[in-house]
Amino acid sequence: MAKTIFITGASRGFGKIWAEAFLKRGDNVVATSRNVAGLQDLVDTYSAAFLPLALDITNRAQSLAAVQQAKEHFGTLDVVINNAGYGVFGAVEEISEQEARDIIDANLLGTLWVTQAALPIFRAQGHGHIIQLSSILGINTAQTLGLYSATKFAVEGLSEALALEVKDLGIHVTLVEPNGFKTDFGGSSAVQSQPIAAYDKVKEALWAIPSFVPDNYGDPLTTVPAILQLIDSEKPPLRLFLGRDAYPWAQQVYGERLANWAAWQDVAVAAHG
Repeated sequence: MAKTIFITGASRGFGKIWAEAFLKRGDNVVATSRNVAGLQDLVDTYSAAFLPLALDITNRAQSLAAVQQAKEHFGTLDVVINNAGYGVFGAVEEISEQEARDIIDANLLGTLWVTQAALPIFRAQGHGHIIQLSSILGINTAQTLGLYSATKFAVEGLSEALALEVKDLGIHVTLVEPNGFKTDFGGSSAVQSQPIAAYDKVKEALWAIPSFVPDNYGDPLTTVPAILQLIDSEKPPLRLFLGRDAYPWAQQVYGERLANWAAWQDVAVAAHG
C-alpha cells in the first residue's frame, strides 16, 4: 500500500535520493527545502504524487503549517523523515556564537519543530513513523566535529525519550545513523570555523582516521533498500546504522566506555553515600 512520506532537506543528498526512490515505487512524497528549485525534475516526472514545499525548519510556525499542508493535500501522513541539517567543522575553541546558535537551530530545534507538528496527526490516526537522521557522530565523536556531534547527541536523547512516550500510541521512532557517505556533508553545505593554528595537527589527524578517508565513504544510492525496508517494517528498530564502519566503531567506543566506567565503579558507589 502506498504511503505518504514527508521529508525535509530533500533538494540533494540522502533526501533527494530517498524522495525519488519513494516516488518510483508509488508513494506520495512531500519534500521540503529552503529552495525548491532543486526539486523541479521530480515535479516534472511525478507531479500527481509529489508536493514540494519551501520550508525553513528553524521557523516553528512554518514547520507546523508545512506538515499540516502535507496531511491536507494527501489526506494522510504515514512517515516523517527529519533529514535536514548540516555540519560545522571546527575545534571547540574555534566555534563562534553565531555558528553555535545556527546549527542548534537547524539540527536540533528544526527536528523538534517538525516532530511536534507530526505528533498530533499521528496520534489522531493511531499510527505513524518518525525517522530522525542522526549520525554515527550522534553516539561517537571526533575532533573538530564536537558541535555537530553535540546536536546529534541531543537528537538521540530527544528521540529516545520520544520513543518511550509514544510507544503505546501506535507511533514508531527510528534514529538513522550513517557513517561517512559521498554526500555534500563536508562540501558546500558545511561551515568551516575561523581556524586557530594550535589545532592544525588535530585537524590533519582527523582525515587520517580510516572512517574519514573519502575513498572509504559509502555510496548514498545503495542506502535506498535499507530505507525502504525500514519504512515498511511493522516493528522498526529504534536505531539503524547505515554503512559498514558505523557498528565496528560504536562497538570499539562503547567497549572503552564500559571499561572506563567499570574501573571507576568503586568510586561511583562510594559517592552514593
